Amino acid sequence: MQKAYKKYLSGYESWNQKSHASDWLLFSKNLGFMLSIDETSLSNGELYTIVTNKFAKGSTGTIVAIIKGTKSEDIIKIINTIPVARRNIVKEITLDMAGSMNRIAKKCFPKATIVTDRFHVQMLATQAVQEQRIKLRWKAIDLENDAMTQAKKNNQKLYIETFSNGDTRRQLLARSRFLLFKPESKWTKSQSQRAEILFEQYPTIKETYYLSQKLSFIFENNTNKNVARAKLAKWYNDVEASGYKAFNTISKSIYHHYENILNYFNNR
Repeated sequence: MQKAYKKYLSGYESWNQKSHASDWLLFSKNLGFMLSIDETSLSNGELYTIVTNKFAKGSTGTIVAIIKGTKSEDIIKIINTIPVARRNIVKEITLDMAGSMNRIAKKCFPKATIVTDRFHVQMLATQAVQEQRIKLRWKAIDLENDAMTQAKKNNQKLYIETFSNGDTRRQLLARSRFLLFKPESKWTKSQSQRAEILFEQYPTIKETYYLSQKLSFIFENNTNKNVARAKLAKWYNDVEASGYKAFNTISKSIYHHYENILNYFNNR
């Protein structure tokens, strides 16, 4: 990490962070009006907290801080070495729904509006759909294994059900993974065919998929905060009516972060 950032800082800022570079690096000059804070694994599974300037868009000047670990107290202590007057220029900070990230944002950037990252919200919904697909896939694997055992035991020819696209039930559930991440409009011809079979065989996957897509649609097609509020409330009611446990968990998470989620629509 030291080597990479020594090169990054060449001609920009003197290398005066060598003593602590393996644990944290701070580039206060890169502070801007809009920041993001997230955790990532850089190597060997070690987690780092990274603060970035959204206006830099990944180019020079993007990284504000990179700190080993995710303990909020440690992160706050390091970031707060930047003078408060400098930190108060931050108007908005985007983060996930973790309580630790929320504490960091409030303690380090008290003047900033906190925005829950829309992609973390959407990811929860997508994971709920995939979780259901995976459970059904394991069930299909068990049924296929049982059929093979019975065929051998009774010295009979093995029959495995095959659908019109050539997939077995086990393959159908495995190969549907990627199409469930995508909106229907972006499915290929073969994915559309597979989705039609999947949804016919598993109506619960169909219903949860469209619940997930409705949530994505709210973020992608609304710029007015009040309209988004009404549509999110409608989605919340649809989830409650569906009775799916995983989606009820998501709706509770959304409820607890409701205003921060809606802040995404500020000035959009």
